Amino acid sequence: MGTASSSEPEVDPAAAVVGLARSRRPTLGAGRLVCVDGPAGSGKTTLAGRVAAMTGAPVVHMDDLYEGWDGLPGVAAQLGTLLRPLARGETGHYRRFDWHADAYAETVAVAPAPLLVLEGVGAGTAAYAASMTVLVWVEAPPDLRLTRGLERDGAEAEPHWRRWTVAEAAHFAADRTRERADLLVDGTGRRAPLRLG
Repeated sequence: MGTASSSEPEVDPAAAVVGLARSRRPTLGAGRLVCVDGPAGSGKTTLAGRVAAMTGAPVVHMDDLYEGWDGLPGVAAQLGTLLRPLARGETGHYRRFDWHADAYAETVAVAPAPLLVLEGVGAGTAAYAASMTVLVWVEAPPDLRLTRGLERDGAEAEPHWRRWTVAEAAHFAADRTRERADLLVDGTGRRAPLRLG
């Protein structure tokens, strides 16, 4: 992992993700798919945003696909309507879930692109491994992740967050997401990315 100082990694995580993706052949039709996965609050959205800023790639947030706090187990079906058409070079789509209304809202179309970033818990679901160009695992300590989550969602969300962490842990164990990852990113920014695959 190099000799980076504890305060600043020697390799920018977003640059590492982009470099690895560009070094590989297209896997999603004529485009490439970067999946940024890991536990809630680990820093996935921040990393995905930086990758998008560097490349102009569209980002699909898994938060828009879950059917609320208990929606993780059913997200594979939503991913199918998005990724299967894109793999054929066609426009994919998903139904956006409105967390405030607690109901699905509009259908969002996603056109084929040179690079698509999919970020959130379950982005690296094994059922779609063949479409992934790069699978990134982002991690951070549990206490920090919970603090970040409650800062974003409010203290009243804590019971939901704790229930979610149980669901995501079961998903990751069954799916072996971390073991399948190509790149490990420290969501605290203290360590440089680690190439796994």
